[in-house]
This record gives sequence, structure tokens and C-alpha cells, in this order.
Amino acid sequence: MDESSHPGAARRLTARGAKTRSKIVATAADLMRVRGVGGTTLDDVVSASKVSKSQLYRHFDDKPALVRAVIEYVGDIKISGERERLENVRSFAGLRRWRDAIVETNALQDGRYGCSLGSLANEVADQDWVARLKLSELFDAWEELFRVVFRRFQLEGTIPPQADVDRLAIGFIAAVQGGYLLAQTSHDVAPMATAIDVAIAHLELLALVDEKTLNQLSV
Repeated sequence: MDESSHPGAARRLTARGAKTRSKIVATAADLMRVRGVGGTTLDDVVSASKVSKSQLYRHFDDKPALVRAVIEYVGDIKISGERERLENVRSFAGLRRWRDAIVETNALQDGRYGCSLGSLANEVADQDWVARLKLSELFDAWEELFRVVFRRFQLEGTIPPQADVDRLAIGFIAAVQGGYLLAQTSHDVAPMATAIDVAIAHLELLALVDEKTLNQLSV
């Protein structure tokens, strides 16, 4: 268990210690983003963060403890960024602007490395149950952001009130994650854009169907 997970650790950690810990976690996140969790060693983190090995072990007992901290760090950045992008989405035009933003961001690296959360989940979810639960919580939080958007669409009459926002949210997460994976393997964001476009097109079709048809589709 790393130092920050102990009760009262936040009070015991000095400002200098907190700064060192943050530096270690941020450096590890950058390395794992490019090299993967399996391709990043603690020695790599020590070297890149320019801290001593004793400093690293003062904050983290082992690599799994550091990986869990990286998941929290990456998750906070990802969810806060998505919250900021989605909180004012009230129309299909707004949803397309959200789509453009995440596709353009991924295009800066030609689609390499995939989704920051998805890549971590792929590597550690079956190896560390604590990490898996944290990742599950983060994906639930991401899904909830979409649920809020779709409930807003319902209130404003953009999509039918009978539409299942839970299924729609899961579908959008799946489209985004699948798009990231396709972009990563091809080093091209075009498949990602297409995957999200199809998800948006499904929503647009919902706005055109009547209640009887919607019930038959079980959306």
C-alpha cells in the first residue's frame, strides 16, 4: 500500500514530499502512456523523474501501487476534461463539436497510444483487482457524463423521452473506445471519427422515429 493510501497520510506528507510524489506519478503516467505498463520499469521511472530509488519506495511499496496512483492521476485528467467538454452540450451540433475536439486531440499523435484509460484497462484489469475496480469506477463516471447529456436531450425534446439513456451511454463509450483502438492500430484517426459519427447518427435517427417504432427497437 502506498503512503497516500494510509489514513492521515495527507497530513503526514510534507509539501516537498507531495511534490516529489506528484512528480513520480506524472512521470510514470507519461512513460506508461508511450511504453505501456509492462514496458515501463521502476528504474525507468526513477531515471526519468530524476529521483532516487529510496524516494520512490518512500511513496510506493511496489509497481502495482504506482500503477494504481497513475490510474487515479490519468483518470482525474480524463474525466475532468470530458466533463468540461460535455457539460454544455445541448444539441447535435454541440455533440459534433465534442466529437471534433477529441478526434483532433488524438490526431496530434496520429492516433498512437490509444485512450489513456482504455490502454491502462487493457493491461492491468485482469492482473490487479484493485486497479480494475478503480478503472471501472472511472468508466462509470464517464458513462454518467453521457447519461447527463442524453437526459438533457430528452428534456429539450432532442431525443424521445422513452430512449434508454443507460444503453446509449454505454454505446457511446464503446464507440469511443473502439475508435481509439482502431486509430491506434492504423495510426489514423479516420476510423475513430467514423465510429463516433455512427453513434451520433443513431441518436439523430431516434429523433425521427415515433414511440411505437422506438418501443419495437427497444432502444
